[in-house]
Amino acid sequence: MIRVTLALLLAALAAAPVSTQKAVKPPKGFVALYNGIDLTGWRGGDTFDHRKYLAMSEEARAKQDAEWTADMRAHWRADGKELVNDGKGKYATTVKDYGDFELRVDYKTVPLADSGIYLRGVPQVQIWDHTNPAEFKNGAQKGSGGLWNNSPGAPGKDPLLLADKKFGKWNRFRILMEGIRVTVWLNGKLVVDHAVMENYYDRKQPIPPRGPIELQTHGGEIRWRNVFIKEQ
Repeated sequence: MIRVTLALLLAALAAAPVSTQKAVKPPKGFVALYNGIDLTGWRGGDTFDHRKYLAMSEEARAKQDAEWTADMRAHWRADGKELVNDGKGKYATTVKDYGDFELRVDYKTVPLADSGIYLRGVPQVQIWDHTNPAEFKNGAQKGSGGLWNNSPGAPGKDPLLLADKKFGKWNRFRILMEGIRVTVWLNGKLVVDHAVMENYYDRKQPIPPRGPIELQTHGGEIRWRNVFIKEQ
């Protein structure tokens, strides 16, 4: 019986496909949040106060994670060095929480898509179609990179300049999270200058000291690559 079982196991291993995809290599001092192979290190998430998430019982949090993650995995996939979302589903959310950090990430999206990057679970560094007239009332023509959920007129809500590339080309963010302040470069241009990031869930309170990175998206396919972080 043992010999038969071992033979079957070896046969199954021989028949199993072997991934030839190599893990991405981050710059010195950085860690790859997306490894270039699979969704290891990511769970599903939503627009949800991280303080309330942490206050859940372990059982309730595990149940919520399972629901969000099942939905997320139905719409996100690893495509070699690119992490791809179909424009639907829950957000790709890091299992690990972060405090102060430098985040680097490339993205490429399509017309009419809308997206963003949540910092410590708080929305968001904005990504959208700056050519879409339907969103001009919300400031889309000013471009991506602003802290869109800050109060109207607050520093950082709108980017300092339009830095988006044409559709079909990759855009690159460099984001510094220092205390409650955020600095953002888009394609090498400063678009947010050390602005206070407001707590979307409770504007009377500062943003949490730690929380996850979330890649939020809806309305159209978006591709991500070179998702690297360096904790400060």
